[in-house]
Amino acid sequence: MADLHITSPSNPRLKELVALRRRRARDESGTTLLEGTEELLLALEAGVTPFAVYHCPELMHEAGPGAVEAARAAGAEVVELSRTAFDKVSYREGPDGVLAKVPAPGLSWDDVELGESPFVLLVEGVEKPGNLGAMLRTADAAGVDLVIAADCVTDWGNPNVIRGSKGTVFSVPVVSTTRAQAWARLTGHGVAVVATTPDTDVVHTDVDYTGGVAVAVGSEKYGLTDEALAASTHRVRIPMVGRANSLNVSTSAAVVLYEAVRQRTR
Repeated sequence: MADLHITSPSNPRLKELVALRRRRARDESGTTLLEGTEELLLALEAGVTPFAVYHCPELMHEAGPGAVEAARAAGAEVVELSRTAFDKVSYREGPDGVLAKVPAPGLSWDDVELGESPFVLLVEGVEKPGNLGAMLRTADAAGVDLVIAADCVTDWGNPNVIRGSKGTVFSVPVVSTTRAQAWARLTGHGVAVVATTPDTDVVHTDVDYTGGVAVAVGSEKYGLTDEALAASTHRVRIPMVGRANSLNVSTSAAVVLYEAVRQRTR
């Protein structure tokens, strides 16, 4: 059967896709949007089966057709869109003509398994999807076993989290929970929680990351809560020698995670 071809921006299917920019629609449907050829290919490699892939040949780059066919082979419906129809559903600047409706990422807290000496990134209260996405890219590169979002404002299925992560939200196990549940589960499993804060004399290179460890970072404006700091095993700071008194949260996470990588691989 020939692929569906949509030319009208007012098509009901496109309105359903636009609705997925809202968290309520994502939560109710268990689906989200993934835009971009690179992101789609990474998601497919991670075992994601899209429900449908929408493509605009006029906008696609060289790798686009291959990504669409790979999605088709995985079982996705393929729908061709006109330029005006694709502009309706695209949420990126400089789109490359590929967008997919996919299952929303994220594990159930009950399904989380902590193995021996797990390597975890624990993120508390982060609000900006771009920062959460950037931390996922670092977590993927660093070989993190699990990323926990504790009391975070944004959700894993936010299209801008997926965009910021370059699709790695599908390659790294991720879960959302409360701060109390996260700290209780980790410390009960014998995982040392290393909390980042400027209010300590301990430099981030001075603690041991070689066992089960969770690197914890807090919200962009306030950092980790007092409750989180009190429940942590270690408090560490990143040396600052310039005039700025803090780093972007995703940068802070990367600095400490890679100190852990250095220690765990030497």
